[in-house]
Amino acid sequence: MKKIYFASLAYLILGLAAGVFYREFTKHYDFEGEKTQLSVVHTHLLSLGFLFLLIVLALEKLFKLTAQGFFNPSFWLFNLGLVTATSMMVWHGIYQVQGVEFGAALTGIAGLGHIIMSLGLVGITVTLGQAIFTDSRKAD
Repeated sequence: MKKIYFASLAYLILGLAAGVFYREFTKHYDFEGEKTQLSVVHTHLLSLGFLFLLIVLALEKLFKLTAQGFFNPSFWLFNLGLVTATSMMVWHGIYQVQGVEFGAALTGIAGLGHIIMSLGLVGITVTLGQAIFTDSRKAD
């Protein structure tokens, strides 16, 4: 449970910092109000990192998800994907604000991050299903 809590806390701090960075960075470059990848990093980190992991923490308390063998790899896949995707979004956003050309590789790596994160989400969902059905069989 502690690793889920600390990961959630880390995403809260990163998400809030990303919001401040977006505001101050675009203000510094006189880019306020323009569409940029930086504007969505804040919400990705807070919703997918902080809020989602708080929900997983509550589900862990109810169903002991970490007792399922598939949880640990799924948890780390999810985190790897989220960090990869949001890091590339920050990089992409900085380039947008500065007017620097960026290649397709940057977008491709961000897409890979989203795919890895999706695999982690599916794994966590499968783990939840295993925990629920294992728990319901014991009750029957």
